[in-house]
This record gives sequence, structure tokens and C-alpha cells, in this order.
Amino acid sequence: MSSLLNNGQLTGKILSFGELLLRFSLDADGQWIENKQLPVYIVGAELNVSNALALWGLPAKYFTALPDTILSAQIIKSLQNKGIDTSAVHYSGSRVGLYYLTDGHDLKNNSLVYDRAESAFARLKPGMIDWDKVLDGVSWFHFSAICPALSQSVADVCREVLEIASKKNITISVDMNYRAKLWQYGKSPDDIMPGLVKYCNLIMGNIWAAEKMLGIPVIPDIHESGQKSIYLEEALKTSQKIMEKNPKCMAVANTFRFDATNDIKYYTTLYIDNQLYNSGEYETGSIVDKVGSGDCFMAGLIYGFYNRLRVNEILEFATAAAFEKLFIKGDATTKTVADIKKAMK
Repeated sequence: MSSLLNNGQLTGKILSFGELLLRFSLDADGQWIENKQLPVYIVGAELNVSNALALWGLPAKYFTALPDTILSAQIIKSLQNKGIDTSAVHYSGSRVGLYYLTDGHDLKNNSLVYDRAESAFARLKPGMIDWDKVLDGVSWFHFSAICPALSQSVADVCREVLEIASKKNITISVDMNYRAKLWQYGKSPDDIMPGLVKYCNLIMGNIWAAEKMLGIPVIPDIHESGQKSIYLEEALKTSQKIMEKNPKCMAVANTFRFDATNDIKYYTTLYIDNQLYNSGEYETGSIVDKVGSGDCFMAGLIYGFYNRLRVNEILEFATAAAFEKLFIKGDATTKTVADIKKAMK
């Protein structure tokens, strides 16, 4: 059995590392201008993971960088009220990153506008943080591919903390979420990500992210078949290749979400101990918010491994958690463990 499921060290805190953002939710018709109202959410891919873990009763800790202002103080208070340990937050710089997203859309189209250049997090540099102190009492470290997409200096910070976490035998996970609008500093994802995922024990994403970020090809025209069996076969091949290239990796997870005009299909896979597990298939004709579903899946995996659930239980819990997030407004889930278990296939 994989040491991810047999790790006696998984009793400490789960530290998520990433940029906190303010998300402004635009309506499609611009009515917010007349109404003088613009809903705002405190978000970030890694923060969404911490939110879920804290809600589910696990010891969630969060690292980000924020300016030392009244705005940051109010944000931090709201995170603490959710049970998230914010003692690792670093105060520097002068601004919080923002993004604007039209209701009902995801993060991969023209309905998204980023405003995060020169944020406190984007200006992080190696040597600024005492990682021994931040990682004290931590048994799991999580980050995403969004972090190194921001700048070379943040990519260097990622490598810095990963090296230290790895030396401390902390379990490391990564979400290989690809944001084309962010990789704008002269490096492509496959220049940076292989040097970071080599430290990771759990790698989550999808077969297309593995191709884009790790150079592991997917068969051409895979979408033409539309056959689930072919997608699962590619998930197996990709997962095996990832583990061959990254000896520290003990498990690879993939998500598959297909958005048709009036229908969404969702299922996932988990490759561990030389076996590919695939989840039940979920389907819906309507959703509330696409953002944060993948973060919820990641949180579900961490929850399952941390609690040493059986592999099939880990996958089904994470999948149900991700699917249920599609019906919740905002980036973070509000579903409890009991809610998710009821929704499991």
C-alpha cells in the first residue's frame, strides 16, 4: 500500500501556499453599474482548498502575502472565523490581487480579467520567508501551478519552499491547473513545472495539463471519439509516465469535465499502487458556478489521504465534493462531510 495511505506523519497541519485574491462577480448585462453593487469573494485556488479542509474539520493552515492594511486585517479575520490558521501569512507590498469574472463562466475564456500584477504575493522573492518557521508542525504542503505562472521570482520561491518541505519529509501535493493568461513572463509551463513536480507525492490535474506542463503527449484528436474508455486509457498512460519521471510521486489524479450546451458530465481517476481507479459518473443540466470545483476535488483527495480512507472512498468523496461545488455560488464549497457523503455515487 502506498505510503500516502500509510504515513504516520499525517497528524500535523495542512499548509496551502498561494495567492489570495478578491474576485468581483460581474453580471452578464452589466447591470451592476446601474445597481452600484458588485459581489466580491475572498478567493484563490489554494485558499479554496484550505476553506474546504477547515470546514471538514482538518487542521488547515494558509500562507499568502498581503499588504499590512485594514483591508488585509478584515480578510484575515474572516479566514480565522472559518477555522483557518493564518499565522504564516506574510505582510509586505502594497496591493491585493484582483480578478473579474462574469457569472456562470469559468477561468478559461474572455469573461475573465486579471488585475494582479505587482501584488504582494507576485513580488515575493527567495530569501524573504523563514520557511523553517512556517513549516513547523506541518505534515502536508499544497500548492498549484498558478503560483509559478505569476513570475520567475515566485517560481523560484516555489522551488525554495519545496526543497525545504521535501527535506522535512512533508507530504507535498500539486494541482496542475493551467491559466494561459498568467504565463506571460517569457517562460512556458514545461520550462518550469517539471522542476517543481519532482518534489510532489500527489499530482492532480488532467491529461491535457500533463501535456501542456510536463510534455507528456495525449493522442491526437482524442475528442473526436468521445469515448470514456479512451479517456481512461489516456489517464492510465499519463499517470504511469508521470510516476516514471517523478520517483517521489505516489499517486496521480485526473479530472474529466465535459461541458455541452445543456449538459455537464463529470468523472475522475486516481492512479496508485499500479492500479487505476475511476469514479462514478455525475451529470447535470444546470449549474450555479463553475469556479472552484477542481480545488474542491483536490481538497477531497487530501481529506481522504489524511484520514487514511480506502482508495475508492477517497476518490468517490473527492469527486462528489467537486461535483456538488458546481451548485454553490462563489469559489469555495459550503458542503459538509455529511452532505458530500450523501451525494456520493
